[in-house]
Amino acid sequence: MMTSSQFAAALGFAFVAVWIAMGFGSAVLCLVGAAVFYAVVLLVRGDVDLAEVQSRLGGRGGRASTQR
Repeated sequence: MMTSSQFAAALGFAFVAVWIAMGFGSAVLCLVGAAVFYAVVLLVRGDVDLAEVQSRLGGRGGRASTQR
């Protein structure tokens, strides 16, 4: 099993490798793609409650919608 420090190091290495090979924009797109797939896996496994996420992002009754 990989620790969070090892994962961060591997992600940083991969980012720099893609940046060198293909440019900064492509490296950022790779990170965005990885984040999207990570979120999909969390949703499929049931680790994320969409109702809670919606309320935190400004849905009805959430704190974010009352603060300005």
